[in-house]
Amino acid sequence: MNGQQQRQKEIIRAVALTAQSLPMLAGGLWFHHDIRDNFYYASYLFAAALDEEIQPLLDNSSEAKKKAEGVLARVLQLQQQDPAAPLYGHFPLNLNPSPEEAKAHELPVELMGSLMVYFYTRYGQHMGAELSDGFERALRHIYEGGFYRKPLQLFNHHEAKYTAAKLIFGHWYEDQELLEDGIASLKRTIGRVTTQGMPEYGALPWFWHWVQAFTCAWELTAEPALKQRLAELLDYLWRERALFYLKGAWVGAHSRGWPHDAPADRNVLHDYVQFGDFPREDRMPRTEYAGFLCYPAPEDALRRALERSQPEVVAKQMTKMDTGEEIPLHSYAYVTKDYAAGGMWERVKEFDNEQIRWMVSFPVTGEASVNQLYFFHPGDGWREGDPRHQSEYAEVLYDKNRILTLFPIPEQAEQQEIIGVLPKGAWITKETGLFGQVQNGFVSILLHGRYTFEELEEYNVVRLQGEPAAVAVEILGRQEAEKLAIESLPAFAERMDGVDFTLRQASRLGGKLAYTGISQQDLLELIVAGPGQSVARLNREEMNDFR
Repeated sequence: MNGQQQRQKEIIRAVALTAQSLPMLAGGLWFHHDIRDNFYYASYLFAAALDEEIQPLLDNSSEAKKKAEGVLARVLQLQQQDPAAPLYGHFPLNLNPSPEEAKAHELPVELMGSLMVYFYTRYGQHMGAELSDGFERALRHIYEGGFYRKPLQLFNHHEAKYTAAKLIFGHWYEDQELLEDGIASLKRTIGRVTTQGMPEYGALPWFWHWVQAFTCAWELTAEPALKQRLAELLDYLWRERALFYLKGAWVGAHSRGWPHDAPADRNVLHDYVQFGDFPREDRMPRTEYAGFLCYPAPEDALRRALERSQPEVVAKQMTKMDTGEEIPLHSYAYVTKDYAAGGMWERVKEFDNEQIRWMVSFPVTGEASVNQLYFFHPGDGWREGDPRHQSEYAEVLYDKNRILTLFPIPEQAEQQEIIGVLPKGAWITKETGLFGQVQNGFVSILLHGRYTFEELEEYNVVRLQGEPAAVAVEILGRQEAEKLAIESLPAFAERMDGVDFTLRQASRLGGKLAYTGISQQDLLELIVAGPGQSVARLNREEMNDFR
């Protein structure tokens, strides 16, 4: 058993032990907030009850298997099985106030349907006749319902799951036409993402849905040519992950993320199985099928992710299509062994506006504090306590370990305050800004404007106001600091407090922002005439931004 398999078994054990102790709700399930969690937890408990190493840890393996079968059967019973119904073959999503009243929803079957084929293939012979028959019926309804019979248009996570389902159900039911459709969709998907990038940059958990869906298809097919095609796509996905990986953190811009994606990386189980170079927290907000599915990443991706001895600049171009037009976007990240910094040069509208333009990331440690640092102006969807949902009022400049941001906020904007999220650590506050030590990194945050600093349970909050407000962030790893004879946070703060950070020709909507810093002597200039009107300059010839 290799390390990845051992970590998968660890996840199965942890989820199963949690599942057996959960109180059963009146509807015969553990969860009413999302039907999928019932399927996932029951899958893990069923698998654990059959595992000779895990069985002794369960209260009673026979009872555990029986409980898992009951939950799985209840999930299957909630499927819409009327061929005349608009969402035939689908399952409800939210089961409140009761499962009986819940209406079918288009999302659960997208991923869960393919995973059901995998689970039934792997464990069907251990099921009782009634549950086995239930799976046979449910899979037939999913196949005949045909949720996956949609054309490729946006190359997003929904269409990725449709493509994988075409392959899986086409093979399962020996539907050659459907299988050929899936193969054609797979070829187009590979061509699109490898030449124009993934439009859902840094989008979690949707990237993991790509990984799970195509790993599931790869596991279930025996046809060599198709398996090789799927391996080609999975290699690409894991190479993409490795580019933006730092010990469990997903660095750089996020186009979408849930509360467990920011300001802390907690959707980490697939990373944990694949790389295993950070501790696993007891909190597992998205268990899904990380304990069952793992496509081994190619060696070059593993080396890139795990051997961060030298800093690396990652600059990528991608094409976004969600708005119906093709929009070129450019991302930038600077990744070291102690921290990473970067984001997206452009800002575009995103679905639900659950985006983060840029961030500084630190490794996942398993501790209570968050591992992300960023500043933003609140936009659509923002509410107090949810540090996502950023507005378009920010102009940026990235250069390795330095980030400049100026916030040209119109007078009529509802929110005038800039929010800063800082991980726990040692922080010194001065009139010019904040200086901190987070893990093995020293962080300088110089500010233009008036600010307050507040310590919360998991992170610290900065509230900044200015006309306009501006931020300069610079990070040094421990070895970088030692080269500059900086051995303590007070020494770092003293050095950085004298760094030149100026804003000239300032107005509410812009100005000329200049910053040098101490780790590099190149002058950074960010000239802003208004929202969306910026020029970023270095006083050297090269500029790592594609523009």
